[in-house]
Amino acid sequence: MSKNYYELTYIINPVLEDDQYEEIVEKFTEFIRDNGGEIDEVDEWGIRKFEFEMDKKTSGYYVNAYFNAPGELIEKLERALRIDDHIMRYLTLKYDAKMLRHRELQRKNAVPTVFVDDEEEEEEDED
Repeated sequence: MSKNYYELTYIINPVLEDDQYEEIVEKFTEFIRDNGGEIDEVDEWGIRKFEFEMDKKTSGYYVNAYFNAPGELIEKLERALRIDDHIMRYLTLKYDAKMLRHRELQRKNAVPTVFVDDEEEEEEDED
């Protein structure tokens, strides 16, 4: 059974207590592990303000997870996310070869600067 690399971003209802956020993050991390996935990284961004109201809320607690898993896991995971009342939204991305190369560069802090602001160029010219 082949495993693919995925990125999962989900938003938790912001009205919970801090320990409840940890429980929910741990619940889905364990769900991935228990179903044959291998967690690479879980990055909790914390509470962020929305541009538009979502489910009558103006903010949410963001979590980003990177993991390897068999394709069958994604359907189960997304169903669990849909059923959980505390999850407002989620997005799962399957990485292709180009995205995997970019992820490797991110890990090494070696992502090349593609676009440079005009202000940054001016500051470099002054130095």
